[in-house]
Amino acid sequence: MVVLYDNIEDLIAENDRRCEEGWEDSTADQNCLQHGYIALTQVLPWIHEKLAELDSDDTEDVLKKIKRGVDAAHGDNMSTLKDLVATWVNETFHPSHLLNSGDKQMRSFAHDTCGKLLCPAEWDWSKDCMKAGICNRTSDHIISENSWPLFVYENYSVNSRDLEQGLFRSNILVQAFKATFTSPSSAKEADVTVWQVCFSLSSVSSWHTIDGDFDYEVFCNNIIDFFEDIPGPVARHRVNTLLEWWTRKVFRTNHQEDLTPKVVSKMSVMALAEQRKALEDAAFDSD
Repeated sequence: MVVLYDNIEDLIAENDRRCEEGWEDSTADQNCLQHGYIALTQVLPWIHEKLAELDSDDTEDVLKKIKRGVDAAHGDNMSTLKDLVATWVNETFHPSHLLNSGDKQMRSFAHDTCGKLLCPAEWDWSKDCMKAGICNRTSDHIISENSWPLFVYENYSVNSRDLEQGLFRSNILVQAFKATFTSPSSAKEADVTVWQVCFSLSSVSSWHTIDGDFDYEVFCNNIIDFFEDIPGPVARHRVNTLLEWWTRKVFRTNHQEDLTPKVVSKMSVMALAEQRKALEDAAFDSD
């Protein structure tokens, strides 16, 4: 997510400002920049110390190289996911019109399956009037960053009474994450994966921050806010549970710490041992 929309110079400038002036009275935008700077230093832990040693010209040169590298990596990820998403959609949904991995023109709401996956979770894509309204871009059917698309939900279905249920647990997100990230340090990069899948399902052939009424930058910020702008401990617990789910799904970590004696006692190996002991005791008593 770092430097997708913000200049690295802005991230560094905000960190310098905080070092001089402190964290008090920071705006939401400034907080976002600082989060970006922290994420940047996690990816490039040497950057702060390195830049402190350089003059302005050398610093500018280093930042340009980092930016080129980031842009190249994003381009590679986009190209890879464009092909993979088409394969996953075809294998999972078996649409009557298969997606062509090399063609994006027949994606988005022009394709029934892509339309379903991109449809806002609060709407019912199966209704013809809904499809018509979205495809005709009527004022009552605006596709914007203010809705969670259906593809982010587990099993691609939503509980309107509990919109957090299944959020960010879809199989296509897990597949895309595995195709894009390889190290455990990337475990909180779900926000990147979501917008990349969203773009891959769209019919837009080249990257733009704005796609019609849909603002990718605000959309990404909405995702970040879900994980970081948390109203209280109950929501924090749910977010932590979601992140643990992602870690297990992607990196297949074990649950050894959860195998308490109480839990193990209810499993079949221990249960069988208790049953055998009980049979022996019963036989002894009968004698």
